[in-house]
Amino acid sequence: MTHAPVLLPEALTGLRIQADGCYVDCTFGRGGHARAILSALGPAGRLIGFDRDPEAVVEGEALRQSDARFSILHRPFSEFQAGLASLGIHAVDGVLMDLGVSSPQLDTPSRGFSFQSDGPLDMRMDPTRDQSAADWLSVADEEEIARVLWVFGEERHARRIARAICLARVETPLQTTHALVDVVRAAQPRLDPGKHPATRSFQAIRMHINRELGEIEDALGAIVNGLNPQGRLVVISFHSLEDRLVKRFFRDASRPPAGDPRMPLPDSVAAPKLHVVGKAIKATPDEVATNPRARSAVMRIVERREAA
Repeated sequence: MTHAPVLLPEALTGLRIQADGCYVDCTFGRGGHARAILSALGPAGRLIGFDRDPEAVVEGEALRQSDARFSILHRPFSEFQAGLASLGIHAVDGVLMDLGVSSPQLDTPSRGFSFQSDGPLDMRMDPTRDQSAADWLSVADEEEIARVLWVFGEERHARRIARAICLARVETPLQTTHALVDVVRAAQPRLDPGKHPATRSFQAIRMHINRELGEIEDALGAIVNGLNPQGRLVVISFHSLEDRLVKRFFRDASRPPAGDPRMPLPDSVAAPKLHVVGKAIKATPDEVATNPRARSAVMRIVERREAA
């Protein structure tokens, strides 16, 4: 299935691409946004892609072979500074973050992200690192599972589902997506019409396994520090928790630090690093009609202020 990049024209406008500039695509995926950025760059321009998914990196390597202006790094974007340093780059003119799980990941049953198709219960964006969902569910206690389901999935039946998971794994380890779906469905006293009963649970477990909010928190400050003056950061979020985190970071970094008015801070400290560009942007009805994934997308843009 072809992956249609969300809010593509808006992302390119938000980045305000200079032909000879250096840019970063923090979530290369299958390269939809990256190829569009490259098409806007001139011969001296440069684009660096990050992705922790080995399958995305294979796609990125193919693009690198055909376009010398592009480099791909098999790293999470939380390693932004170290990744750029490995290429001898210290600052860039723009960064794009397209957060969350990608359509190719959801559409591949063997990755274990989707409750629609049966497959191994993995859910890792990088299957070469850390615990799979099956491994975590086999050892996590009931309280931890319930907390994850509530915090990341806002699942109102979190405790019932957590208890059911712990009881089920005593008989048979949960190794497949449909095995988990069956347990989650049976644990709910009533089902919401029009919504799959495992939607919130799968989302929550995936976000926990991949430490998605922590990755964003670790990356934002590093990215802002790695922007040239007037460089821009464009973030596309698909979940309210992601968007809330980004919105608060942008708000706080675009305000002067609080302090004692009797002891003014030096200009170099008092000046905020960022300027929020415009309001949040959402997909048009036409884009949502052709790409349903865009329905929940929210784009926010900030610009690095001139150095003091």
